[in-house]
Amino acid sequence: MPSSVIRKYYYKPELQILTIVYSSGAVYNYLEVVEEVFDDFRAAFSKGTYLNKKIKPFFRYEKVSIDATW
Repeated sequence: MPSSVIRKYYYKPELQILTIVYSSGAVYNYLEVVEEVFDDFRAAFSKGTYLNKKIKPFFRYEKVSIDATW
């Protein structure tokens, strides 16, 4: 199902970094996200709900940029 909050996402398994591009254009890296968590996120019916409940409270993150061209 398309997300109203998440425009795109990328995962780098070798670095355990989940990159989320929000609809607003903000880009965040979530750090040390294990592949199992990414697989569950990818399979989730609501990616925004999964992100809010299972990733944001447990993983460090860094704001990368605000870029509306993503």
